Amino acid sequence: MNAELVSDLSREAMLTAVIIGAPILLVGAAVGLVIGLFQAMTQIQDQTVSFVPKIVAMLAVIGLCLPWLIQRMLEYSHDLIANIPRMITGG
Repeated sequence: MNAELVSDLSREAMLTAVIIGAPILLVGAAVGLVIGLFQAMTQIQDQTVSFVPKIVAMLAVIGLCLPWLIQRMLEYSHDLIANIPRMITGG
């Protein structure tokens, strides 16, 4: 196993992690921004007002995107496991 292969594996793992986490994090950030604007306009400064809607929105996105997220993880795992002989031999 050479340095180039390790670098490629690391890059692919990080890219997959970012792609899998992006929808959930983007929805959490968007809902947090909307709730923050609402709190600033109404001057309600309760922590649960921002926490509960973010959790609900993020769980909804997980529920909607779960088949796609699982498919993406399975593709990455399959490619990684299928390439083990190539990684061992270095070819």
